[in-house]
Amino acid sequence: MSARLAAAPAATPSSAARGVGCILASALLFSTAGLFTGLVAADPWTILVWRGVCGGLFLAGCVAWQGGLRALHPWRWLSRPALAAAGCSTLGTLLYIHALRLSSVAEVTLLFATAPFLAAAFAWAWHGEKPARATLLASLLALAGVALMTGAAPGSGHLLGNLLALGMTALIAAMMVIIRRHRALPMLPAACLSAFASALLALPLARPFAVTGAEAGWLALFGAGQFGLGLLLLTQGSRLLPGARAALLGNAELPLAPLWVWLAFGSLPPAGAWAGGLVVVLALAIDLLAARQAAAPR
Repeated sequence: MSARLAAAPAATPSSAARGVGCILASALLFSTAGLFTGLVAADPWTILVWRGVCGGLFLAGCVAWQGGLRALHPWRWLSRPALAAAGCSTLGTLLYIHALRLSSVAEVTLLFATAPFLAAAFAWAWHGEKPARATLLASLLALAGVALMTGAAPGSGHLLGNLLALGMTALIAAMMVIIRRHRALPMLPAACLSAFASALLALPLARPFAVTGAEAGWLALFGAGQFGLGLLLLTQGSRLLPGARAALLGNAELPLAPLWVWLAFGSLPPAGAWAGGLVVVLALAIDLLAARQAAAPR
């Protein structure tokens, strides 16, 4: 097995800083989803197919570049933790699409903001990893900010959709904890598998060849850049940070998403979205400052 793929990162301040950078960069990329979907008229299933195929090809290229073509062979990386992480990512993607169909974007977004708490619970129950108190307090503040952004609370009229959104959130939190717990194992090929699997599952309901040439270009960029590179950075960052903290920092995606839509299409978010976004940014700043102070020599 390639040492570059399998070596576990050391738990040092520098590795934690790299983890923070990776998660924030992935959040920046993931936040552009609304921008890309606004540029094409394709249905969600067709977008999923293109995103999965192009993202999977990008990740396969990264794996081959890191460890050579042999690194793509299943026997070199296949393991139960890797399959579990890939399964969580794939199923979470499908639940997310169905949750958006059965609930509101606001409610799904609000429920996704509970990911840090679920990740903290999973990590503590599984291997006794306790999150920093500052991370939990910052997560609570971020949750309040998201509630202010969306102006929503889960309603009984969208019970099934909200349950799917909560399941999606639990799966993403579990994926982060699995990657963190098994950070000595190569997980990038598992991310590649997840991308192709999501495309395969969406294919029966998609029309991948019913897009224009310009739309195909945007979808290829969407898949390789927004999804593929975003998933790569999320996978690498999750290896270097506790699950609760990785999930909290991933919330940076939420205030950025309406910003790109506003800049590209002139769709101005309401005042509550700006105020809530500032609260989320404040929560992330509090966590980063607390982590920096905890790592400082005494």
